[in-house]
Amino acid sequence: MVRKFIRLVDRSLSFVEDWSLFLAVSAALVVAMANIMLRKTTDINIFWSDEVVRKVIFFTTFMGAAAALRTRSLIRIDALPQLIPLLRKPMSALNHLAVLLFSYIMIHLGWQITHMVYSDPYARTATLQIPEWYFYAVLPVVGAMMFIRTLILAFEDVTGRKLIEKE
Repeated sequence: MVRKFIRLVDRSLSFVEDWSLFLAVSAALVVAMANIMLRKTTDINIFWSDEVVRKVIFFTTFMGAAAALRTRSLIRIDALPQLIPLLRKPMSALNHLAVLLFSYIMIHLGWQITHMVYSDPYARTATLQIPEWYFYAVLPVVGAMMFIRTLILAFEDVTGRKLIEKE
């Protein structure tokens, strides 16, 4: 029962990560390529394309960190445990604690920033006039995703039981 629920959570997180990254990067690529082609072939310039690309880079940085946890590809101290195998479990625990702390900070500060920017009616993007709080809302959402996935991975490491299948 618990294993089924954790697999459902993992599949849901993976779906959100994969498709949001795919759609965001595809949109930025289409907009940037269209702008380049129009600039080179005509006098037309899509003045808001740079803003779209910047916002996609912001989004993919954080969502990519959440996706990297799935494959255990997030940055970590791995040289020391390879040299001294006895340190593998303590360093793994330290890594999980650091990611949980980082996730908590993202949730807490991200929520505060999102609320602050939401309260400011003039906080809009420069060219598209999209409310900025949409972009800051990514921080607590991704923080929560990272927190949940880290708990799952930490449980797997402590118990030695795999709850989610590898891709």
